Amino acid sequence: MQLSKKQKGILYSSCFIILALILTFWSGKNFYDFAHYETEFAIREDVVTRIEKFSKYSPRLKGTVGDSDIYVIEGAEPGPSVLIIGGTHPNEPAGQLSSTLLLENLTVERGTVFIITEANRSAYTHSHPQEASIQYFGIETPYGVRTFKFGSRATNTNQQWPNPDVYVHRTSGQKLSSVDTRNLNRSYPGSENGTYTERVAYAITECIRQNNITITIDLHEASPEYQTINTIVSHNRKEALKIAAQTTLMMELNDVDIRYEESPQNLHGLTHRELGDYTDTLAFLLETSNASQGKIRGAFTEELVLNGSDKFYDKALEKGIGKILYAPPVSLDERVARHVYTIYEIIQAYNKYYGTEQLGELKVNGFPGYQDVLTNGIGHYLKEIKK
Repeated sequence: MQLSKKQKGILYSSCFIILALILTFWSGKNFYDFAHYETEFAIREDVVTRIEKFSKYSPRLKGTVGDSDIYVIEGAEPGPSVLIIGGTHPNEPAGQLSSTLLLENLTVERGTVFIITEANRSAYTHSHPQEASIQYFGIETPYGVRTFKFGSRATNTNQQWPNPDVYVHRTSGQKLSSVDTRNLNRSYPGSENGTYTERVAYAITECIRQNNITITIDLHEASPEYQTINTIVSHNRKEALKIAAQTTLMMELNDVDIRYEESPQNLHGLTHRELGDYTDTLAFLLETSNASQGKIRGAFTEELVLNGSDKFYDKALEKGIGKILYAPPVSLDERVARHVYTIYEIIQAYNKYYGTEQLGELKVNGFPGYQDVLTNGIGHYLKEIKK
């Protein structure tokens, strides 16, 4: 039977509608699955003393996606403490992978280690618009592939919207870019009754204040053309600067290029500024060189995140470091190795100068060496997830 022109039109329209519904369902399911995917961590019940929630310190986060976990490992002897913050920006994966590696390997003799693997969990529920970034990446381990999410730099608009025309930092009054209203690292010291992102920042600030945490280390990454990569940014308190200088010296002696700089006093909202101003902690921020953060990269692939290799950065490297780039992009293994080693040396520097005073030394074991992580890869140190 031959269809009429009208019948053909109805048939074609129906096919297009069905196809659109299928695509809508598929994309909606993909979006829902990504937003609700929970990254798993291996929790050693004989080592991790307790798991706290952000809502303990910022009650309005209770029941929200932002109610992140704080893993606490206490030594047999009381002493100093360190807070390691990963996941401030979920598109900077070395922070989460470094904090995860330490969570699954460290033991404590004296003092306490606090670890946050997903500081801004809301930012793990979406991707940055127009970046065409990956959603997940896998790390090979002896037990199979561990899957991690690759999120956005900023809080999901589902939790905080709209952006103001100008973001005014709450405690300083400094005017910042509109999008920084959803940037956790522009929101410190935060506010219990502020925006969603400010409530997350408040939780971390209060955790530090209420536990009198001695050292705070915030883990970040930046593009190879950003001048603070391979840098320790330190609060300007003399004790923090002394520790940063000693850490830099020891790392340079072991052929790991790094430098330190003082936190700008006129740039507000960042951990290395506000946490040092509003609490007694010695605050540091670490940066590594990540090609997926850059603006001259090519396709955004899992290989780019894991290996740091990109033909456009290869071209830039031909021009020489210092002309376009501040440092070459490196693999995720090397970025994690750098973070882990820097944390180790910060603790050793603290012990050298201040560990003989009232609190004693912070004695932490289980740090893999820099070269060991490069040789073995991150996955070698990740533990099996027990079902």
